[in-house]
Amino acid sequence: MATAVLPVKRFDAAKQRLTAGFDKERRRELVGAMVADVLEAVGEARTIERTIVVTGDPIAQQIAAEAGAEVVPDPGDFGHVQATLAGIARAEVEGEECVVLLPGDCPLLDPRELDRLLTGVPERYVAVVPDRHGTGTNALVLSPPSAIVPAFGEGSCERHVAAAREAGVPFGVEELASLGLDLDTPADVVALTTQLMSHPGRARRTAKALGI
Repeated sequence: MATAVLPVKRFDAAKQRLTAGFDKERRRELVGAMVADVLEAVGEARTIERTIVVTGDPIAQQIAAEAGAEVVPDPGDFGHVQATLAGIARAEVEGEECVVLLPGDCPLLDPRELDRLLTGVPERYVAVVPDRHGTGTNALVLSPPSAIVPAFGEGSCERHVAAAREAGVPFGVEELASLGLDLDTPADVVALTTQLMSHPGRARRTAKALGI
């Protein structure tokens, strides 16, 4: 069993690269929809024992609470890595032995794929799930939670592999189709829209926010 940790930016500050096609209110609606869809998928995964959402956004906090997640307030907007570390620290206080760090902008997340990723994780192991470009990291499994220090951002897949090697922790790079596509750019919106139109019923809140 694992604890899921989701750092969520304040909605007003999220997805700035989509400003050309989405006004502020529509971006907020889209971000909230994606977070809700991700939390629904996480809640359906049998391998997830608890979920921690680290956020300073009151709407995100409400969405998390409604999904049954534990909320760790982020009043100072720590930034992605610091928010992640705050979530990991909360999990460690509770004695959790494995965490999976998940993004709030991968609404296609399939709970069955998440279960496969987390089934049989060794006591010492790091699993890096790359984005669809193979360079970023869209999920990170840490067993124990302190196995390595997360280093998200451009080129993070390679950094996480290097950190695991340096720490002497067994690792694997594991591609999950439903976690490959995160939404940051207009091209991502096109790719996500295509996926949602091809698979009606998936990520229903996100689909609605995109007008599908």
